[in-house]
Amino acid sequence: MKVACSVNGVAREAGGVWEGESLLYVLRERMGLYGSKNACEQGECGSCSVFLDGTLVCACLVLGGQANGRTIVTVEGLADAGGLHPVQQAFVEAGAVQCGFCTPGLVVATHDLLQRVRKPTEAQIREALAGNICRCTGYAKIIDAVNLAAGRI
Repeated sequence: MKVACSVNGVAREAGGVWEGESLLYVLRERMGLYGSKNACEQGECGSCSVFLDGTLVCACLVLGGQANGRTIVTVEGLADAGGLHPVQQAFVEAGAVQCGFCTPGLVVATHDLLQRVRKPTEAQIREALAGNICRCTGYAKIIDAVNLAAGRI
């Protein structure tokens, strides 16, 4: 099957997509967008989080064919030509990036949160990021990064 969609504001096509192929596989292996990470493949870790028509989803749980005709924004699509998105920059400045495997999903989830809640409480941050697992940190720097980004957006 052929999947035609908008990815990060660009019309993209992927041919030969198998009906059971995940959106994550299509993004990474067919479109060369490696920002979203393949970790659990069960929607438990959040490393593959993307926006599908503006809704935060785990790309490993969405079939590639379901993206046909839809709009996808990945972590790469958050940045503009002028540099990093404020959320991305805040993660760097707060030291919330360690091994980097969970970072794309956390950045996308943080972006989603800050679109809905401008000044989230710590409880709101923890709830919004509950679907993202980081094995390297105690989450303190991640929460610092979210607060830093909230102050800039």
